[in-house]
Amino acid sequence: MTTVHVAASEPGAQFLAPNEIVPLLIGATVDEVERELVLQTLARCDGNRTRASRVLGLSVRTLRNKIKLYAASGIEVPAYQD
Repeated sequence: MTTVHVAASEPGAQFLAPNEIVPLLIGATVDEVERELVLQTLARCDGNRTRASRVLGLSVRTLRNKIKLYAASGIEVPAYQD
């Protein structure tokens, strides 16, 4: 599957019509979409898990558990950058 990166904070992304967003998601599972959203949010938050959890509307514990699953699967997770 080809990953297409579109974050809501990118200029113009919040103005995409549903018919422009949905094709980006076709062929991806909910888990894949969720993982990509979590990883991109972490990257945008410079690896700050507390800030990323707030943006995502998750508890820090839930985010930490997702990160552990991704890391155990060999997926690179953005590290905290000071």
